[in-house]
Amino acid sequence: MHWLAAACVTSVTPDFWTPGTLRGAIVRSLDFSSMKASQFFVSTLKEAPADAEIVSHKLMMRAGLIKRLGAGIYNYMPMGLRVIRKVEAVIREEMNRAGAIELLMPVVQPAELWQETGRFDKMGPELLRVKDRHQRDFIIQPTSEEAVTDIARQELRSYKQLPKNFYHIQTKFRDERRPRFGIMRGREFTMKDAYSFDRDEESAGRSYDAMFKAYIAIFDRLGLQYRAVAADTGAIGGDRSHEFQVIADTGEDAIVYCPNSDYAANIELAEALPLLTERGTAAEPLTKTPTPGKATCADVAELLGLPLQRTVKSLVVATDDLDEAGKVKKTTVWLLMVRGDHELNEVKASKIEGLKDGFRFATVAEIDAHFGCKPGYLGPIGLKQPVKVVVDRTVANMAGFVCGANDEDFHYTGANWGRDLPEPDVVADIRNVMEGDPSPDGKGPLAIQRGIEVGHVFYLGTKYSKAMNATYLDEKGKPQFMEMGCYGIGVTRLLGAAIEQNHDERGIIWPDAMAPFRVVLCPIGMDRSEAVRVEAGRLYQALQAQGVDVLLDDRGERPGAMFADWELIGVPHRVVISDRGLKEGKLEYQGRRDAQATSVALAEIDVFLKDKLGV
Repeated sequence: MHWLAAACVTSVTPDFWTPGTLRGAIVRSLDFSSMKASQFFVSTLKEAPADAEIVSHKLMMRAGLIKRLGAGIYNYMPMGLRVIRKVEAVIREEMNRAGAIELLMPVVQPAELWQETGRFDKMGPELLRVKDRHQRDFIIQPTSEEAVTDIARQELRSYKQLPKNFYHIQTKFRDERRPRFGIMRGREFTMKDAYSFDRDEESAGRSYDAMFKAYIAIFDRLGLQYRAVAADTGAIGGDRSHEFQVIADTGEDAIVYCPNSDYAANIELAEALPLLTERGTAAEPLTKTPTPGKATCADVAELLGLPLQRTVKSLVVATDDLDEAGKVKKTTVWLLMVRGDHELNEVKASKIEGLKDGFRFATVAEIDAHFGCKPGYLGPIGLKQPVKVVVDRTVANMAGFVCGANDEDFHYTGANWGRDLPEPDVVADIRNVMEGDPSPDGKGPLAIQRGIEVGHVFYLGTKYSKAMNATYLDEKGKPQFMEMGCYGIGVTRLLGAAIEQNHDERGIIWPDAMAPFRVVLCPIGMDRSEAVRVEAGRLYQALQAQGVDVLLDDRGERPGAMFADWELIGVPHRVVISDRGLKEGKLEYQGRRDAQATSVALAEIDVFLKDKLGV
């Protein structure tokens, strides 16, 4: 007896599965109304709303997965909610398997906790602050470090209770100034965030590694193409950090990797090696050269007939030293220099001593006071007032380069460190890597692709436990600060990322694990044909009994409209049952990625689907 058949009945002969009266009588007695399309909610659109900008936003709206309620706020409709629940189930299984413990923390949290860590004041307007009727301050949580640390400091008293990892899947809110791209950059969203508590750095490292492996298992099971890349910790703070990026051409993030090794990093963190191993000797005189109206490195290089790589780009920033009252008591101006074809990496620059506490781009007045010239012609030679000079590693080894002359419509050619200007104050990696740059691990050139961040793991250390005095007693009865880790997955963002990666001109192509339904049965003329109704019912009941998430489309739609709906919604597997096909002893199967349908013998459909579905 076939696998599907065995699921439906327990005591019939194999002849039951050949077309005949007995088969029809038994199938007619079964109830398969629990997941009919007519009793579900299918709502598709031919055109996307005008405000839908990217593919995932357009397709989610058209497929009826989401409905806009307000700017950056969406209703998740039944079809979309099914996808969310699929994702959550995979996350829960892998988090539980990794030893994490689920709880639930509130969306609304008292401001006092956030004031303890300083984030109530430090975070910008993205943190939604509200007051209750008693004028007490609260926040709508964007994340839950403070709330979970408060739990830990009350409940985890002894080293015997560690390690612990708490997680929840909960609504978050970030008041984006410009919500866009549907759920990709919305204001309200669902996130899984987990927090580990350990006795020491070594133990925290093991918790981090366990979460890293759990994330790999999660994204593997969801069927997504992704990369785990080394990343900057950003405003959340901490030390060790990795992002999980879903590969998509429309991704906002640039992922740097080496095709010949395991090296991968976010472009904000990817190390840019010097492209010149040593500085050349001065071979030409310093010359102040007219460059009328040429304010960019590209224009100057073209005018002078030189490669863009011979030019140096100057960027001016400033840092403010504040007094206790918050007033500026001293401003320092910095000149940051990268090669003309390179771009400044502000994250890397922010790690330089003196710039760590934050910097801003200098004002026109500050530039004029130090350089005596407007932007476009700035350089390190002939300054009116001293500035701190920070140069990229490659620039530090350049000889005979072109830079601004601090005189409108003029640049210097043949500039050399040491001979024409002092050695820089700081030499550091402050640029973005480029495609083809050497990999830091020495195993080949770097490549760059786009990605969408859907997960992030951090090692926080004692950043929050110290701020909130979250301690435990060690073996000697001495209080120690807990070592923490933080691990997030954007549950609803995963939907958009998966669609950006998996779609075609017909609609969404869901990976099996994320699809609202794995299989859709499309009976043609079910209301007119007893044979079609019986076979559709048998197949539906058999698939359902095997645990396959199947939907029977009994809406009576024309074949073209029916197929278009399920291609738009993105159901991975479709089986068409028609009267003509049954007379020929055949059904029609088409995978969502298949260009053509496959004719399958009725007697072989069970084994065929078993193979396709892997059950």
